[in-house]
Parts: sequence; structure tokens; C-alpha cells
Amino acid sequence: MPTFLMFGKYSAEGVKGISSQRTKQAADLIKKQGGQVKAIYAMLGMADLLLIVDLPGVEAAMQTSVALGQLTGVSFCTHPAVSVEEFDKLMGGK
Repeated sequence: MPTFLMFGKYSAEGVKGISSQRTKQAADLIKKQGGQVKAIYAMLGMADLLLIVDLPGVEAAMQTSVALGQLTGVSFCTHPAVSVEEFDKLMGGK
């Protein structure tokens, strides 16, 4: 299953709802999309959150990104990711 990095930025409204319950709701939403949460990190800098998730594909990633924004008030910038080993194979390395 493809891996996606989801960088999140809180809105003013999104900050108000921070809770472990909302984190669980977000993880449940990802599962409903056929995905799996690999890790969630709070960050400082350009992004406030990083979710590392496996999802069935780009369509599920787009739907999940928008649905999480609606649920949490966090806007997500979602990127596909592959391991370096997979990248080497894709580039023809042995």
C-alpha cells in the first residue's frame, strides 16, 4: 500500500479543538478510507503536524486529506513517498 506524508497546519479554529479524542477520530477516519496510521508527530516550523499514513492510492489520499481538514480544521499538504530502496529499484538500480 502506498505511503503518504501529510503535513498539517492548524487554523485558528483547529487549535481550539486539539484533544486526544480528535486524534482518535482522525485515525478512525484514515482507517475508514482503507488506510493505516504509521506515525503522527507534532512539529515546530512550517508545519504543525506530520502524519505518515498508508492509503490505497492517490484517490483515497485526496479524499482523506479533505475529510481530515473538515474534521479537524487542519489544512493538509499531502505527498506520496517511497522508501529509498523502492526509489533505487524504480530508477533501475540493483
